[in-house]
Amino acid sequence: MKSQHLDWNDISLLLAICREGTVSGAARKLGVSHSTVSRRVDAIEKKWGVRLFERLANGYVMTEAGKLVLASAENIENEVFALSHNLLGQDSELRGPIRIALPDPLTSNFFMAHLSAFQKKYPDIQLHIHVANIFQNLTQREADIAIRGTRAPPENSVGRFLCGIATTVYGSREYLLDKQKPDFESLTWLVPDDDLANLPIRHWLASHYPKAHIGMCCNSMRAIAEAVKQHMGVAALPCFLADGDPHLQRLLPPITALYSELWLLMHPALRQTARIRAFVDFMCDALKADKLLFEGEASSQNIPTKYFENDGLP
Repeated sequence: MKSQHLDWNDISLLLAICREGTVSGAARKLGVSHSTVSRRVDAIEKKWGVRLFERLANGYVMTEAGKLVLASAENIENEVFALSHNLLGQDSELRGPIRIALPDPLTSNFFMAHLSAFQKKYPDIQLHIHVANIFQNLTQREADIAIRGTRAPPENSVGRFLCGIATTVYGSREYLLDKQKPDFESLTWLVPDDDLANLPIRHWLASHYPKAHIGMCCNSMRAIAEAVKQHMGVAALPCFLADGDPHLQRLLPPITALYSELWLLMHPALRQTARIRAFVDFMCDALKADKLLFEGEASSQNIPTKYFENDGLP
């Protein structure tokens, strides 16, 4: 291998292929085309004079040389990110960018109102919002802050528990109009797809209603909520997303097995960065007012439930 030809862009590309296992996965990760990744791998191997991957039908497999590159590249990457975090951690000014990762349900109106209030209070801080349903890697600086629903936050991050997240089943009033407590398996269900495999609803549904008809799968909970409003079927939705919508009606009280928690997470090196600390403190205070909404208790006395008995469901 000719060390004088080593380039960080090459290393980043190889890391993406090693981690994703396929050219298409690496292309999505890097935001480039499949052909670009394939062409660059061929060029890197030619430049370095070594074969790094075996091309198989089901993906790329590292050769021994590829494994050596992976180990060294990860060490280089960790050093670069550690330096970046340490430098950023010295920043004491309330200015500059904050990269925030959110799942799509949290792009609802009330949460954006909090972001708007923060921006007005700190106009020199730029918010870079990345909406994604997968965990952004805080260690690798894919985000500075991640606000996530989880009961198992990553061990390599620090953060604050904000509140519980209640979830239950909703349908539109029009869809439910002629359904007088039918068997839940007779309803059409709208469920998250494999991109949201961390959500327990599909396991819960298979356990309790194995013959339920699945009418739609989707990788966006906001899109599923909209489909429910369009009378396409019923779905398990976070209470904070559905309770305030006059078109939707609960079928059950919040379901224990679908309970999650809302966490605000960051890399440990960023705790003392002024703008990060300002955002964390501001958002934690702002979300205290939404605690009952997240936990399914806001105006719960005024929320009619179509089939209020929980039928012994967990």
